[in-house]
Amino acid sequence: MIVERLNNEILVRISAGIKVNRIQTILDYLRYEELTSKSNATENEVDELLSEVKKGRWNRIKDELGIND
Repeated sequence: MIVERLNNEILVRISAGIKVNRIQTILDYLRYEELTSKSNATENEVDELLSEVKKGRWNRIKDELGIND
């Protein structure tokens, strides 16, 4: 593995023998870190947002399936 710093980026070179799904899992985590690095949201705020999103999703699915309360 070779790691290089170029300006404001980091370049990582890995041999082709490593399973792609393992690399993708690591890349997904790094993308999460990149996206959330400047967030000021608290864990409670994130939990509340997630709860709202889940409620909206269920209502949309019920509408699509024609399920009435």
